[in-house]
Amino acid sequence: MLQVPKIPFLDVGATYVELKTDIDIAIQKVLESGIYIQGEEVRAFESEFANYVGAQHCVGVGNGLDALRLALSAVGVSEGDEVIVPSHTFIATWLAVTQCGAKPVGVDAEMKGYNIDVSQIESAITSRTKAIVMVHLYGQPASIDDILDIARRYDLRVIEDAAQAHGAVYKGRRVGSHSDIVTWSFYPGKNLGAFGDGGAITTNDLEIANRIRSESNYGSLVKYEHNELGTNSRLDPLQAAILRVKLRKLDLWNERRRKIAGIYTEKLNSSKNITLPTPDAEGSSWHLFVVEVANRGKIMKAMNDAGIETSIHYPTPPHMQKAYSGQYSQSIFPRTTSLCTSVLSLPIGPHMTINSAETVLEALLSDDYEG
Repeated sequence: MLQVPKIPFLDVGATYVELKTDIDIAIQKVLESGIYIQGEEVRAFESEFANYVGAQHCVGVGNGLDALRLALSAVGVSEGDEVIVPSHTFIATWLAVTQCGAKPVGVDAEMKGYNIDVSQIESAITSRTKAIVMVHLYGQPASIDDILDIARRYDLRVIEDAAQAHGAVYKGRRVGSHSDIVTWSFYPGKNLGAFGDGGAITTNDLEIANRIRSESNYGSLVKYEHNELGTNSRLDPLQAAILRVKLRKLDLWNERRRKIAGIYTEKLNSSKNITLPTPDAEGSSWHLFVVEVANRGKIMKAMNDAGIETSIHYPTPPHMQKAYSGQYSQSIFPRTTSLCTSVLSLPIGPHMTINSAETVLEALLSDDYEG
């Protein structure tokens, strides 16, 4: 029989429990409308989410990977191009580049933190480089201004992968409109998660927004008029309706995450065996709380035995995945390699209690597991 953890890594179902009445009403409204593709719920969510992140335009799409691929395509990335990407990230960041026919060019992670190392970007730029994709990993904004400065000097386009950064803040502004395009995933475990797949792009460029809206809808902005070879990747109105309800709670839920992160940080700060993340506590959305440990397997087993669910983000980098077998055999990313063997994600979420956080800390700091 499957053991149910006493402290789950993330209680996804709790979001429905908290908002059950409003979500049920929203779903019923869609079902009764008879409009199950596009429609008012999608348009309303696009408007509300754009306003939330401070962007002029939002286009809902099928999922986060599609958002990335469509964004890259919209800025002209195609066969033979190169796109700079972090080496420490979820594989979707790389797959989107590959699906455009371009080559992902990895750049190692920063030494203090987990995002792309800005100091290594310029050396990765070649005559074929078309764009830079920065990832706001674990909810911590990357060095947006520094990356935009490099892009301007080399005439490159910039895409932000904000799949883990809903509500994150960079220099007083919410992530969502700093660069050419920002891409989003609404996978159920995200800070703003649907009850299925979903994604979006936000931008201040109307031309880019229209390109993505067209390509994601069979290459059409007007019914039965197809001006390009498009695809089908549209945000479902049921998911849009659910996301509209959840969006109203996002800031509150992120504040709950910050409280848990604050408890973890305070208690773990003095540990000699645990390396803490180093994000701006005010800016991170705290999608994940990731630490570095020396003996991860032993710690994970001990915590699992205690009924505490942990995770690893990510155990194998994209360039070492079988999908890219033989393509990056000469690539060396020492910081990424180190992180893949040491990162440990602790439970965190908007419905996690302070008592649960203290239980996690008690287990993690036990003499039986340390060292």
